[in-house]
Amino acid sequence: MMPEDTYIHESSYVDDGAIVGPGTKIWHFSHVLPRTTIGANVSLGQNVMVGPDATVGDGCKVQNNVSIYAGVTLEDDVFCGPSCVFTNVTTPRAFVNRKEEFGKTIIKKGASIGANATIVCPRIVGAYAFIAAGAVVTRDVPAHALMAGVPARRIGWVSRTGDVLDDSLVCPRTGERYEVVDGALSIVTP
Repeated sequence: MMPEDTYIHESSYVDDGAIVGPGTKIWHFSHVLPRTTIGANVSLGQNVMVGPDATVGDGCKVQNNVSIYAGVTLEDDVFCGPSCVFTNVTTPRAFVNRKEEFGKTIIKKGASIGANATIVCPRIVGAYAFIAAGAVVTRDVPAHALMAGVPARRIGWVSRTGDVLDDSLVCPRTGERYEVVDGALSIVTP
């Protein structure tokens, strides 16, 4: 049973055993597989596949042509750009069954992943990190890191609102101040 304010386009499927939260919109040609949890107020764009055994937190926006496989968790308010990719094994071969080797990937609260970026499992992408379009993430990403390239490298820091920070580490939009602690950015003043 879906909450009344959930929208599922008639061309999309939500399998038995999947949970979809209130206010969520699932657009054309998408598929949510069993044992998958989709939070509240989520938007799944066209041709999105989630699961089985995946989690999408509240407020996430998943753009067109994204597959979120078993073992991937998007925490709240994550943005996934069009055609971004999550892997679930590190050394795939068509003729070798590696389902027991699926890696866990966690995308922390508020992170953004650009169009056509690839997250190679197993990874943790820190809270509010920003992965540039086309980047290939091959190692864990600290909170608030701005990552670009192949393989992705940190080229700067971003604020909670996604604004690029200069050396002052003050958000130009909100005035929030940040500091680097143990290789990751953290907020000093809200």
